[in-house]
Amino acid sequence: MPTDLDFLAHLRRESDRFDEALRDAPSDARVPTCPDWDADDLLWHLAGVQQFWGEVVRRGVTDKAEADKLEVSDDDRPATRAGLEEFYRTSSAALSQVLTDTDPSTRAWTWSNEQTVGFIRRRQAHEALVHRLDAELTAGNRTSMDPALCADGVDEVLKVMYGGDPPWGTKTLDESRTIRVQTTDTGGSWLVTLARFSGTDPDDGVTYADEPDIQVADTDPGSATQATIRGTAEDLDCWLWNRPPLTEPERDGDLSVLEAFESTISSGIN
Repeated sequence: MPTDLDFLAHLRRESDRFDEALRDAPSDARVPTCPDWDADDLLWHLAGVQQFWGEVVRRGVTDKAEADKLEVSDDDRPATRAGLEEFYRTSSAALSQVLTDTDPSTRAWTWSNEQTVGFIRRRQAHEALVHRLDAELTAGNRTSMDPALCADGVDEVLKVMYGGDPPWGTKTLDESRTIRVQTTDTGGSWLVTLARFSGTDPDDGVTYADEPDIQVADTDPGSATQATIRGTAEDLDCWLWNRPPLTEPERDGDLSVLEAFESTISSGIN
């Protein structure tokens, strides 16, 4: 999806709004979208994520073994809300600065097939957006989400988080089972084909045998589909991330295809 979004500006804005939202939430307030967490757990999570990716870029890490050494440990977690807030703000500012100072084409390790700083810029803008929503839901003060960023979020979640498979696997498409996903406010459209995935992960030896999967076309060719899902960019981005949309997306067409797609994404994103 071609985009001229300023991911760095979005990252800074969403990170600041996350911080602001959690100031209104007690430490032990439950996070409704992540029920195993309280507000301080959410704060610790995003602080750790931003600290990790900032260090990946700052140190020029290009392989998984080195990246694994940068994971924060719960033993390092500050014991107080004030300590957590300080760690978050330091980590967030450092991530923003190093991403600003580093060319997006620079090679960097990521868990994705795309190994660039540009991927990290985009991914962290969306990470901050989704967790800002989590923070606002925790504090009981939900605010609007940027439509253009959410439309790009739909593109990312479909193509990268659900449709992006490792090179060691095999994907088999079922061309007779397709869905069109459309944003009603930004004009976005994605052709999704149901698929099956098989392969053995060389890192841990785990085998995936004929698992449900999807494939998303680079651009929507406008061909006929068996089903359609449509909604605003914000609602679709939230729905795909298993966050509550303001309005449930509309579904039309072959019920079995819709159910198969929703079953495929129902387990969420690890």
